[in-house]
Amino acid sequence: MRTNQSSLDGLDNDQAEMMEEICLLVDLEDNVTGTLSKFDCHYGRGKRHRAFSVLLFDEKGRLLVQQRASEKITFPDVWANSCCSHPLDIEGENGDAISGAINAAKRKLEHELGIPISETDKWSFHHLGKMEYSCRWDSDWIEREVDHILIVKSDTTISPNSNEISNFLWAEPAELAQMMEGVGSWEGEVVAPWFRLIWENLVLPIGCDPDDLLKASFEEVKLCGEVNMDGTPKDPSRKLFDSIAENKDRVEEEIMHNLGKMKEERLHSAMTHLLKGGGKRLRAIIPILVGNAVGTPNQGHYTLGASIEIIHNFTLIHDDIMDQDPIRRGLQAVHVIYDNETAICAGDAMLAVGFEMLGDSEHIPSDLLRPIIIAIGSMVRKVASGQQKDISFEKRDDVSEDEYLDMISEKTSAMFEACAKTGALLADSNTETVENMGKWGLNLGLCFQLIDDLIDITGDTKTIGKPAGSDISQGKMTLIAIHALQSGHDLSNFHQAFGNHDCSDEILNLAVEELVGSGSIEYARNMAMKHHSIAHDCLSKLPESESLEILRELTDFQLVRIS
Repeated sequence: MRTNQSSLDGLDNDQAEMMEEICLLVDLEDNVTGTLSKFDCHYGRGKRHRAFSVLLFDEKGRLLVQQRASEKITFPDVWANSCCSHPLDIEGENGDAISGAINAAKRKLEHELGIPISETDKWSFHHLGKMEYSCRWDSDWIEREVDHILIVKSDTTISPNSNEISNFLWAEPAELAQMMEGVGSWEGEVVAPWFRLIWENLVLPIGCDPDDLLKASFEEVKLCGEVNMDGTPKDPSRKLFDSIAENKDRVEEEIMHNLGKMKEERLHSAMTHLLKGGGKRLRAIIPILVGNAVGTPNQGHYTLGASIEIIHNFTLIHDDIMDQDPIRRGLQAVHVIYDNETAICAGDAMLAVGFEMLGDSEHIPSDLLRPIIIAIGSMVRKVASGQQKDISFEKRDDVSEDEYLDMISEKTSAMFEACAKTGALLADSNTETVENMGKWGLNLGLCFQLIDDLIDITGDTKTIGKPAGSDISQGKMTLIAIHALQSGHDLSNFHQAFGNHDCSDEILNLAVEELVGSGSIEYARNMAMKHHSIAHDCLSKLPESESLEILRELTDFQLVRIS
């Protein structure tokens, strides 16, 4: 008996029957983690599962594209690549990933296009690579896949199954370009998001000549995350921003009330200087957002968020002193508008207030105070450790990728981790949920920092508030720089610009072009997408609610910053 039978009422019987097929659940690296019906893989939030997409070229180099039948339950009437579906939990398809995808492709090429297996058995399928993505069709149905991309070149005769395909076309490269751009005869037609992602991320970097594609391969899973129908990153809805606005004033009140404990006028002014500069107060609001999603929140969540925000600003004041940065959030740094000594005292006092206010709160139960203080104390220790590692990197030219990720996991991600973990603790969640939310926060923070690195290289000066590419001219060992330095590519302009404060804009722009060409920027983006996907996996373990949807939107918000 099917799950949620009523959800299939009124839909095509043949298509509904196929919803009983058993698909292979996979993690981000495409390792099988279990099995589930096609229905459950695609309904509601869905589950990540293995898929395949075939790009079938004829001997003239034309690509077969198909229009999905209106009877299809997901993505009806859209134009897609030659054939796409799922390996099933059956013999020949549930073993080795690539051979399983090829065997599944042969089965579906016969079912959808009428090409007999006796013919496709003679074909040479080339595995181009794998792509992870998800895209929602409507409020009920979603695709969430690791898609194996298969290239094959052969002339053949097509006899389409009208229940699967309403139209097909052998498209020249120029026709495909118009198709993707939605111009000419393709104006108003809808192209499947996975086909766009395959084309933009795996085909165009090689070129659409099938002979070149048959020689190419991508080793890493291309991580695309959750996208809109046009393949762009999913935008957060107003729910996230409404929730931030709803909670921000309460957090601000808690922050200023507790900083008011400092009666020394100059020191109080220094302590509140950066906080008066505005900001979303994201770290301060995460505990209440988590509390809403996992348990029973209370007024103590505002005290908790305010405590972490005050401690966060303490670290910023001290960072600016160490780096001698004159500007923070568009304001003069505390050590500039006051002096180094006052700035140090202000930071020290803010750290003390951050812990003091937790002990003073009537809304934080005594049995939870100890683990919360331990979690925040651990956060401060990790941030200090990460800062020291970052300082040491400035004197080294051999920083490894693992060292960099370890550094940002402490300096940046530890604070997100603590916000989420303590938010779950105060909501009286069980140990498993607390650890799961800590993992979510950690990966959210890693994604956040990696995207910050990308924005420094790819953003414009007006948007990021500092010269674009400043990480290059300052010689910062970001993941992008580490990959570039170890890539073996001829990056003469990058080497000339790296660590050169007097570098010209022309050389800096050429250096950025070299980073794009070497794959270093794409490598860092893929790493950000990996941690974005891990964060979403953590959220998938929580019960569905509007509060959970806000956490999902917060996770996706990171990607909008580089869209």
